[in-house]
Amino acid sequence: MTDWEAHYQANDTPWNKGEASPGLVDFLAAHPRLERGPVVVPGCGFGHDARAWAAAGFEVLGLDLAPSAVDGAARFPAQGKRLEFRVGDFLRDDPGRTFRWMFEHTLFCAIDPTERPAYAAAAARWVAPGGWLLAVNYLDPAEPGGPPYRCERDELVGLLGGDFELLEEWVPRSWEKRVGREGMFWWRRRISR
Repeated sequence: MTDWEAHYQANDTPWNKGEASPGLVDFLAAHPRLERGPVVVPGCGFGHDARAWAAAGFEVLGLDLAPSAVDGAARFPAQGKRLEFRVGDFLRDDPGRTFRWMFEHTLFCAIDPTERPAYAAAAARWVAPGGWLLAVNYLDPAEPGGPPYRCERDELVGLLGGDFELLEEWVPRSWEKRVGREGMFWWRRRISR
């Protein structure tokens, strides 16, 4: 298991680009009338994506395993009044409530592949029936091994398809070294199975 806290303490965070995911920025700009509701951003790191949601008018919880990431996120100016960062384990914690939206940028590919069924179960716990899961998945990491670990579209559909319906998928705008290597997936949590 990766020691994310050690990475943050050593300032070894090559995934941190200092700004929100380009795919998320474009999505929020293209959909200004999205249904409002609370958003959870697991694996939030320094909180750039969480702040983008808050700036768009959403109530947001950024969650990360690494206390140093959460401390770093809290140092940036808040863009929106309803933004909270918390240390927590998305895969194992009881959310205490459900969220209308979940957004994650490459969390799925960062966790050990043996934990992916736990990711699917956690997403179903955190997202309210009828709510949405929006994710940027790094489908083709250049690095052997991981993290990030390779993930495939069919694997995502197989794991999430029971509790979620895939509404749309596309190749988002990405950072230079990831152009054409990420997929963006918009899911809706099924109301009943």
